[in-house]
Amino acid sequence: MKKRLIAIINPISGTSKKIDVPKKIMDIMQSDSLSVEIAFTEYAGHATKIAKQAAEDGYDIVLSVGGDGTCNEIAKALVHTRTILGIVPMGSGNGLARHLGIPVGINAALKALKNSHMVRADYCTANDIPFFVTCGVGFDAKISEKFARSKSRGGITYITKTIEEYFDYKNEKYTIKTPDGTISEKAFIIACGNASQYGNNAYIAPFASLRDGLIDITIINHINFFEVLPTAVQLLTKTLRLNPSIKIFSASEIKIIRERAGIMHIDGEPIEMPAEINIKCHKRGLRVLVPDIQAANELEVSMLSLLSSVFGIKIPKKI
Repeated sequence: MKKRLIAIINPISGTSKKIDVPKKIMDIMQSDSLSVEIAFTEYAGHATKIAKQAAEDGYDIVLSVGGDGTCNEIAKALVHTRTILGIVPMGSGNGLARHLGIPVGINAALKALKNSHMVRADYCTANDIPFFVTCGVGFDAKISEKFARSKSRGGITYITKTIEEYFDYKNEKYTIKTPDGTISEKAFIIACGNASQYGNNAYIAPFASLRDGLIDITIINHINFFEVLPTAVQLLTKTLRLNPSIKIFSASEIKIIRERAGIMHIDGEPIEMPAEINIKCHKRGLRVLVPDIQAANELEVSMLSLLSSVFGIKIPKKI
């Protein structure tokens, strides 16, 4: 009996056009053992509706073709089902795909998924709203709001919005309650990572794992203008732990209390939230395809092990 796959394509994600995407998916993925169908999203939330119906109809795989927002819409319909999530990264950041080692570029991604295996991955919730990559409050949430309102997409737009907002942004006061105690901070960013990065290889939670049942929390205090570039380099080289202005720790759940309701981002999408936000990790509730790239993973682990021996950085389990 053939397995069934449906590819859900977001035609407006990222910066590339997707006219030839359905043909590439059919050419590479369809086989004697796998039937392939194509669906396009038409409005916000449509991917969730299609994916939910696919899971109810017993589809084996739902392929997310878009960015982290599209992936979020699909994945939240698949948690605690037998249907497996596959990702073809075609968004602006592609944080979850990059964390999983899925190449950016449709041909490379599809070929990698042809040689993949299923793993059970964690997902998280913020006030019961699922996220799979990161959520956060503070400056990054503000930028996500600006980016969402912009007519243009891509990394250049994100950098431009970041520079525009930086000089006017004021840190907020937060109380963070964890199973191990309470922290009070006047923070620039509080990021909660299920996966390791925002996207574009910017590692806000450099040692996050999708299979440890924990959220990696990164608290960035005030960063003056002269610290921006070194911090950006640390963000891109997985060395944020070396920055004295940054705290990183893990917990299975936390509560963030701020002075007032406002914007937070969930997988890069801005959303209005109350002053109190409860964030929890749900262990291994999502089935996801991961490429067979053990050799590459072992190389990364060996490099991280060198960092660990030199700087005393804890290395968690992959993925």
